[in-house]
Amino acid sequence: MFLFSRPKSMPSAADALPGRPTPIVAPKTHTVLGTPIAGPYPDGFQIAEFALGCFWGEEKTFWEQPGVWTTAVGYQGGYTPNPTYDEVCSGRTGQAEAVRVVFDPSKTSYEQLLKVFWESHDPTQGMRQGNDSGTQYRSAIFVHDEAQRAKAEASLAMYQKQLVAARYGQITTEIVGPPAPDFYFAEDYHQQYLDKVPNGYCPNHLTGVRLPDDFVVTPLQYVD
Repeated sequence: MFLFSRPKSMPSAADALPGRPTPIVAPKTHTVLGTPIAGPYPDGFQIAEFALGCFWGEEKTFWEQPGVWTTAVGYQGGYTPNPTYDEVCSGRTGQAEAVRVVFDPSKTSYEQLLKVFWESHDPTQGMRQGNDSGTQYRSAIFVHDEAQRAKAEASLAMYQKQLVAARYGQITTEIVGPPAPDFYFAEDYHQQYLDKVPNGYCPNHLTGVRLPDDFVVTPLQYVD
């Protein structure tokens, strides 16, 4: 997110930084939603986790969605446990900048969050988003169960058709899990960054290509 060139290939597990056994931060309360970002989460709520470039702006996109109870930013999908931001930026952890979204399935759906995910970045760019270059900026969906995986795969296939029609290339997004890899909460100053720094860095990597509004894999029941 500082426009520096970073390594563009994943390290091996043997070459990754060792990290540490204890978390680097004690997660606090969401500064916008007033909910605990690390839980406990209400019974029946679900977790969705995505990587789609700089996590500052992407977290804001998700916390603004109806039915989202809390969000957090962290590091996910790599080898180094409890990494620091500087370690992730070195390209030697394999971790991606990720957003955790905890949502009420009676008020929104995983499909709707997938729609937000696809439409909020360019999933064809590999290890980068625009000028943000490096393994931490890759596109990924971290799924928690087989139902999430089926929906993620269906959304990828449909979005690929939309991208091809708009003359974009092949999607490079990873679908990882289940189980989803460990999510390590990022430092406190990264959490809800654009609430703390309203004019902070927030790049726009949208393609303008949309997933159909009626995209759904399973029926969604709304509760008043």
